This record gives sequence, structure tokens and C-alpha cells, in this order.
Amino acid sequence: MPTIEVSGLTKRYERVTALDGLTFALEQGIVGLMGANGAGKSTLIKILLGLLPPTSGSARVLGLDSTTQGLTARERIGYMPEHDCLPPDVSAATFIGNMAQLSGLPPREAQSRTADTLRYAGLDEARYRPIGGYSTGMKQRVKLAQALVHDPEILFLDEPTNGLDPTGREQMLELVRRTGHGTGLCIVMSTHLLADVEAICDQVVVLDGGQLLHAGPLADYTSASPYLTVGTTVEGVHALAAELTRRGLRAQADTDTVVVDFTGDATYDAIRDAAAVLNLPLLKLARRRTSLADLFRVPSLASLPPSSNGAARHAAPTSQDAP
Repeated sequence: MPTIEVSGLTKRYERVTALDGLTFALEQGIVGLMGANGAGKSTLIKILLGLLPPTSGSARVLGLDSTTQGLTARERIGYMPEHDCLPPDVSAATFIGNMAQLSGLPPREAQSRTADTLRYAGLDEARYRPIGGYSTGMKQRVKLAQALVHDPEILFLDEPTNGLDPTGREQMLELVRRTGHGTGLCIVMSTHLLADVEAICDQVVVLDGGQLLHAGPLADYTSASPYLTVGTTVEGVHALAAELTRRGLRAQADTDTVVVDFTGDATYDAIRDAAAVLNLPLLKLARRRTSLADLFRVPSLASLPPSSNGAARHAAPTSQDAP
């Protein structure tokens, strides 16, 4: 049974569609939930937590319907919010202990779990200090600790590296990696940082404008691709892509390169001949590896509809950068 299962999930706010017919399933592991601001990440998390009803479709977490069984599901979920929500005038030990009891743990067990969790999060020595005096990195660790203290089966982390310096970011990512791989928890990490996802995640869900761009194992997307990257002048990329398309190849222009579907050695000949006809220089010719940034930069060749001669239609590149 999938840990998270979403089918036809749609959420509309009057004239705005925040989520548009999402369908995917995720197994245990560390999942990167990616997208620019406004992509629908927060809306999706709220629906999965049972805090927001969908307009249509369904979402199940740990086999429970998020709409009708949200309260039961939340008993088994840990949530680390993005915004600063910590009381400044109490200690981490007091705050985490109270959160443990609110999650249903008896006082003595809550106290024991609090000590263990703060030690695990690297806050053992600072646990009796008021949270208001903590650094940003320490506050992020407190938020992670309150999400872990009741021993959940799944974690939702909303921008866990937000505001951290490079060292603090690496430490937080290592803590998330250790938690996911060491405990077997399913962790859904919402972020707009591609490097964070590529560093620790083994699955990915990518949203753009409320639509699903990709969902599944990260390795399926970032493995070596059957494409060639052809470098030429910025002025010539569109003409080269159009000429390659005319010759029956699948080609897509991107800034100063053209991405071409590699079908065999004849592809090299076609690229050479097309460049010669257009009197364009060949500055680069190499096999390409797909990266997550490609999802936000240029549509995948595989997603382009075939033209009448079996090749992909030539299209101008999008101006949207990676978030």
C-alpha cells in the first residue's frame, strides 16, 4: 500500500486553481516536494494533513482518507511548519514536553521522549535556555524535534533549511537524511532548492502552477538521458532546432544549445549536415544528463507531442527559470 496516494486532486479558490487534477503514489523514503512559490506545495500539504478539503479528487495518507479521517491520520504524522511559530519565553525542554503531551503521551513518557529527541536534534546542552535566544538553525531544530517527539510514521517538513547559512543547511540536511534512512520514516520535504532535493531525496514530486510535472523515484529522472546537447550561437539555436526537426529528429532549443533525441550514429551526421547548411558553428556536442532544473527550464523532449512526420514540434524555450 502506498504511503501517500493522490487521485484527481483539485483545489480551487474562487477563480484560482491551486491544484489541478494531481494523481500520484509514493512509497516510503525521503520525498522532495518541489515548486516555485505559488506552485501549490502548501495547499497540497494542508490537504494531506486533513486541514483543508479538496474541491474534488481524493488524498490518502497511511491508508487513511485525509478528508474524512484527517484527525486519525494526524495522530501518526509529524509536521514541521515553515513560519516562525515558537514561543520565545519558554525553554525547548518545556515546549517539546508540552507538545509531546498534546500528542497523547503520558507525562513521564513525554519527559523521556523530550530528552531523547532534543539530544537527537543536537540541542541537549541548550534545552533549558529560552527559545527566544536561539539562532535560526537552533529554532529549526526545535521545530523538527516537536515533529518527531511523538514517534510519527510520516513527517512533513516545510522548508526545513529556510534561513540557514551553508553550514547549518548541511547539518539540517544530514539530520533529515539520518532520520529518513535510520528510522524508515517517510519524509516529505517541501522546498524550492533543487540542490537540497538532489542531495538527500530518493523520490520527487514537482509542481508548477498547480499542475504535476513529475512524480516518482528521483533516479528515474536524473539518470543518463538518451539526448545530445548541441552547442551553437545564441542567434542560431532556433534555426538549428527547426532544421533538425525538418530532418525528422526530435529537437528543442534552449538558450545557446539544442537538445536532440539521440537515435544512433546517424544523428551525428544529421547534426553536422544541418549546421553546415545553416553555416553555424558546432561549439559543443555531448551526451546529456537530465537534472531537476530541466523541469523548470525547458519542456522534456519526451513530453512534446509528435509532429506529422514523427518528430517533435519545434517550440520556443520558456523563460521560466528554476525556482
